Amino acid sequence: MSEFTEYMTRDLAEGLRLVDEGVTAARGFRAGATSCGIKSEPGTPDMAMLVADAPCVTVGTFTTSHTPSHTVILCKEHLAASGLHGQAVVVNSGNANCANGERGARDAARMAELTAQKFGVDENLVYVSSTGIIGRPLPMENVERGIAQMEVRADGGHEFARGIITTDTRPKTIAVEFEVGGKTARLGGSTKGAGMIYPNMATMLCYLTTDAACAPEFLRAELRAAVADSFNMVCMDGDMSTNDTVLLFANGLAGNAPLTADSPDAKAFRAALRHVTRYLAREMARDGEGATKLMVVEVKGAASDEDARRAARAVTASPLWQCALAGGDPNWGRIFAALGASGAEMNPDRLDIALDDLQIVAAGVATSYDQAEAKGIMAKNEVAVRVNLHQGGFAATAWGCDLTHGYIDENTTYTR
Repeated sequence: MSEFTEYMTRDLAEGLRLVDEGVTAARGFRAGATSCGIKSEPGTPDMAMLVADAPCVTVGTFTTSHTPSHTVILCKEHLAASGLHGQAVVVNSGNANCANGERGARDAARMAELTAQKFGVDENLVYVSSTGIIGRPLPMENVERGIAQMEVRADGGHEFARGIITTDTRPKTIAVEFEVGGKTARLGGSTKGAGMIYPNMATMLCYLTTDAACAPEFLRAELRAAVADSFNMVCMDGDMSTNDTVLLFANGLAGNAPLTADSPDAKAFRAALRHVTRYLAREMARDGEGATKLMVVEVKGAASDEDARRAARAVTASPLWQCALAGGDPNWGRIFAALGASGAEMNPDRLDIALDDLQIVAAGVATSYDQAEAKGIMAKNEVAVRVNLHQGGFAATAWGCDLTHGYIDENTTYTR
């Protein structure tokens, strides 16, 4: 297991067990990565593949940007053409293949075509993702070489996780094991994303695999709900990517009866999917460009689910509070202001705010809290902001990070 085992096991539900290998933890999946010269650093992995031994029930969520990448458009087309099925995904990093006109569409289709030929699968069952710089055509000679030289293995999950990252400082991957219908099943995932992160899907990419058998509509509903509570609650910088993609493949090799919303074991699958997606979302925030601290914002007492989400995300998206977090300044006025601007229903005279377990605002005014203790909390590498709106019974959690000069450094030279 990685050095992040402590974070992997946080909130691990009863019946879930951690296992290794990420997207290849489940039976019947192979993966790998290679370097083909898309990235400027020689030898750096910049292409990855995930292949199933047989067609899978496949569902996805994508960016809601009106300037989507050519790969997002292709994935949506293939989901529709295949009737929610898939067997492979090919990913390149270092180039977003976005805003490239007809050539971009042809290049995305060519990647799918070559991958389909390589593994002898239906082209409509191949999905394509790209991540990196917008507006530069793919170097297709390099891409074609990468697909040709790609090797996939049943223990290639960690290689796949390394092959999809761009400005991330480390791969992000996890897998769990659980029981469904008297059978042992696994679910694993890998994600990338450290900047241009403010998903509303459904630059982040996520791939999830399971050997549990699932009915297509059940799988689609569960993925959408999981994304809403995980990736859609992450903010690094308030910018939505053109390439956001989450794909979930279920091959049924565990041998259980296909899960539906009414299945007794639907709860076990849901717990596994929620644990994996929330872990990956949290680790994306922890690894934000230039970040030194993870911000966890917990809002309760909201009048509606939408209000809880608005309030929590507003705090993570506040550059003023992100800067305060970077400097270790417990300036709760930044939180107060962000909450007020969120659009959530609230009465400022009933608002409570705490940093970790230290209450600093009660009924809308500052408490006589210990400033040194507050600064000590702000100095930690993980800081919780806890808010009670006292308006109702709804709650939400969002994740973000501090805003440091490292973020500026990363994004002033990105295209060089």
